[in-house]
Amino acid sequence: MRRNHIVTPSLQVAESAAAGVFGAVRVHGPIARDTIARYTSLSIATVNRQVSALLDADLLRERADLAAAGAVGRPRIPVEVNHEPYLTLGIHIGARSTSIVATDLLGRALDTVETPTPRGGQQAALAALAGSAARYLSRWHRRRTLAVGVTIGGVVNSATGHVDHHRLGWSAAPVGPVLAEALGLPVSVAAHVDAMAGAELLLAARGRGAGNASRLYVYARETVGYALVIDGRVHSPASGPGTIAALPAHSELLGGSGALESTVSDEAVLAAARRAGVLPDGGAPGTAMSALLAAARAGNPAARQLLAERARVLGESVALLRDLLNPDELVVGGQAFTDYPEAMEVLQAAYAERSVLAPRSIRVTSFGGRVQEAGAGVVALAALYADPIKALRRAG
Repeated sequence: MRRNHIVTPSLQVAESAAAGVFGAVRVHGPIARDTIARYTSLSIATVNRQVSALLDADLLRERADLAAAGAVGRPRIPVEVNHEPYLTLGIHIGARSTSIVATDLLGRALDTVETPTPRGGQQAALAALAGSAARYLSRWHRRRTLAVGVTIGGVVNSATGHVDHHRLGWSAAPVGPVLAEALGLPVSVAAHVDAMAGAELLLAARGRGAGNASRLYVYARETVGYALVIDGRVHSPASGPGTIAALPAHSELLGGSGALESTVSDEAVLAAARRAGVLPDGGAPGTAMSALLAAARAGNPAARQLLAERARVLGESVALLRDLLNPDELVVGGQAFTDYPEAMEVLQAAYAERSVLAPRSIRVTSFGGRVQEAGAGVVALAALYADPIKALRRAG
């Protein structure tokens, strides 16, 4: 296998027979072949061929102990995903911190670690990230790693694995090639909000079988972003995702430059909290945000007002996007939405007041505060879900 192997992530509901069978087993297993045929609308002969191939590849296993009493022949023996021998590695590179997550073939996070995103030149930073990933993988010597998925902000070229990220000072940074060379594994790189929308599509129970429904996914934490799912596929323009960072937003309480990201980001909210005397100057952003949340829950009126104001601005911005794009479903994710659910009522009210279209509810991501890790995990798994046997061969 080529050590420098970049795989474009397939953030979509795949339509091949192998993908359909593996997906049915992943979601509904343990499951018998005739039930797989009903879920997938494939012929029983096609299902039998695909199941046999996946069993031979060791991606599925039979559960004779679960066969119905009196059942005759292998077609009645349920099968399930053979998840225990394998894992995939997900890496979410944030503006401040990087998460590394081990995920099994069912999309479940087995373990997660978080480290500060390396600073300095991009070459040194990528070398440090590759070293961290290699050390992390060395802990999993009893499982075979099949692929690596990387999610990051900025403009991502998923075909080459290169990234432009102005906040990190990276330009055409060879994120994918560096990791592929260091780890000797296939690597996929995706824009982080696209990946989170992909996790909602492929891993969340509500997302499975989304069919032709369109979905708008809005993200907010340190940065803001959005993604669209159309016809079971995350829409990923070749030139990179669009931006909502400069969407008009105004708040005298939070300040900012009149643009959405500079108004509702963690950095903006913490700066406003320090101006209001809720927080002391300095302190790590993660610790400071936890302190602000704790103050609000302890009844500090200024802290509550700041978080409610953030929710109001976000609610109005979500309404603008919804009215512009009018999706069938609307999902929000990121800690700006999930870390302080007490303000969701304010957000919902601002959204309802600002939107001019017929009412449509907002759903919070299924992954809560772990949405970044879910996104990285699904980027690592996407090729396997699209073509399981090819992905296994690619992993060498």
